[in-house]
Amino acid sequence: MKQGNKLKAVRKPGNRPAVRAALYLFVILMCVVILYPYFVMFTYGARNTADIMSGNVFPEKWIWANYAYVLFSNRSVVRYLLNSVFISFGATAIAIICGIPAAYALARMRFRGRKIFMAIVILSQMFSPVVLLVGIQRVLLTFGLNNSDLGLILIDAAFNQAFAIWLLQGTFRSISPEMEQAATIDGCSTIQSVTRVLLPMAAPGIVTTLIFVFINAWNEYTIAFVMISDDRLKPITVGINLFNGYNMIEWNYLFAASVFATVPVVILFICIEKNLVSGLTSGGVKS
Repeated sequence: MKQGNKLKAVRKPGNRPAVRAALYLFVILMCVVILYPYFVMFTYGARNTADIMSGNVFPEKWIWANYAYVLFSNRSVVRYLLNSVFISFGATAIAIICGIPAAYALARMRFRGRKIFMAIVILSQMFSPVVLLVGIQRVLLTFGLNNSDLGLILIDAAFNQAFAIWLLQGTFRSISPEMEQAATIDGCSTIQSVTRVLLPMAAPGIVTTLIFVFINAWNEYTIAFVMISDDRLKPITVGINLFNGYNMIEWNYLFAASVFATVPVVILFICIEKNLVSGLTSGGVKS
């Protein structure tokens, strides 16, 4: 009897059926709240205008031709999707390639002005792109990059550079320096120890940084709207406005195009979600 009472005493609250049921119910409710906007977007993309105004949860008649229309008609969004993929991957590649050396220097090297530089990196995140639009446009005009995908790639990379450096330096600091020192003793140079030892161990943090930078670049709207006037070069966030007319908004086509706009990000997330959780927590422990 005493042993049974002791087992009951040490039983964790989380193991109680009622507590576990409440936790599962909470998770289900949160999933419903998070996924409901996507459900609405998907169902409204397969309706006609009258059905949209009715407010029914499910369409009276599923019109899958709406999705085919936004892909294959003369108002196809495929070109805008490809532009967004090109811009987002380009900006992500530049931010990661430039961010890794800067983050390594902040995590491993001790130099005068290191704390000031890190403070400037963090403070740069406080500036909104809207405040800098005039200066950005002047710079792009000076270098002949206005109304070009290359100019938009460089701007998106610049605005995400500080976040990439901050996240990567936390990842590098969580990895023990002894690992690189051991590689150096075995005959590796500094660059070899970084590329062969540090970067593979920091892969989860690098992947996490990659997906966040990609999503930020994919969702960017203000700069693209102001800087890109050529319809052939617009990303999906701007190009989707072709269904927003002067007299009416074609909600069914707008929602259908929005569904396709979320697909690349979802695919990227599914491919690398295994590394996401470990990457988010890798900078929380100091070596």
